[in-house]
Amino acid sequence: DAPRFAFTIPTINREAPRKRYHWRVLPQGMKNSAVICQWYVASLLSPVCTAAKDDIIFHYMDDILVCALTDDVLTHALDLTINALIAAGFELQEDKIQRTPPWKYLGLEISRQTIVPQKLVIKTNVKTLADVRQLCGSLNWVRPWLGIATDNLAPLFNFWKGGEELSSPRSLTQEAQTALEKIQESISARQAHRYQPGLPFKFIILGKLPHLHGVIFQDPLFIIERVFLSHHRSKRMTQPQKLVAELIRKARSQIRELTGCDFDCIHIPIQLKSGQFKKDTFDKLLRENEMLQFALDSYTGQIAVDQPAHKIFNQDVQFSLSFKSVQSRNPLKALTVFTDAS
Repeated sequence: DAPRFAFTIPTINREAPRKRYHWRVLPQGMKNSAVICQWYVASLLSPVCTAAKDDIIFHYMDDILVCALTDDVLTHALDLTINALIAAGFELQEDKIQRTPPWKYLGLEISRQTIVPQKLVIKTNVKTLADVRQLCGSLNWVRPWLGIATDNLAPLFNFWKGGEELSSPRSLTQEAQTALEKIQESISARQAHRYQPGLPFKFIILGKLPHLHGVIFQDPLFIIERVFLSHHRSKRMTQPQKLVAELIRKARSQIRELTGCDFDCIHIPIQLKSGQFKKDTFDKLLRENEMLQFALDSYTGQIAVDQPAHKIFNQDVQFSLSFKSVQSRNPLKALTVFTDAS
């Protein structure tokens, strides 16, 4: 596509005809070169995806991932991909083609059953707000696979407060260093799993208020991804019901994007302050809470108020829920005061 990016160099005082050039390769500094590369590779792989419609072919720029159920089918799809790229003039280095596990793709290391980020080095030499943003960005990227809880990242998020200049000075506190040590342990010990065809997807809500989180998994236990809420809340007071609804909405959107389907079961292991949480209690809560109604709109799967029998789920304490509302649906017998907010 390079000939379409022609440019002309005029001569001084029109002493000679203007010379026209076009790029042999697109320059790295060109803003739309990444978009053009992505579009062009997609146009080359489109016939391959049609011929191998049962296989998975992902690509980002010059990184291509080919997946299939069997080795024979994978070899056929890989040959089609290589032939299409070579026919278009691309040169492929044989040592760059990864045929055996672990496969490295877009910062991830993929084995036959698990997925972990490639070696992530946490830079603790934080001096400016720009360093903090870079550190938080790297940790946010690995959170879905490693399950780094929001409360562990809270000491780092607090560094965003203060001056808005990227060059404003920052230094790690003892609390932040302790949080980074816990995060480093999670990076070295945790992993996500590749999904197993034929097994339904489930979702469970865990954690302690106000930092709830969720886990997308398959049973027997294959953890696919974790789902987290934003650290900064839009309101100072948020009911736990709304946090649960927001997690369900976010998780359902995520599973549709990943698999094109919905959850088979959603586990909400809540405990009431007055005692055990029951299914009929949740039905009552659902009737009275609009946020939960919107989050579960068109959901046809099961809703369970208990947690699966896995040790990893028992490590998270069930969160308590109160039905007492700070609002009243009926007028109160009290003094009414109007204020002018202008």
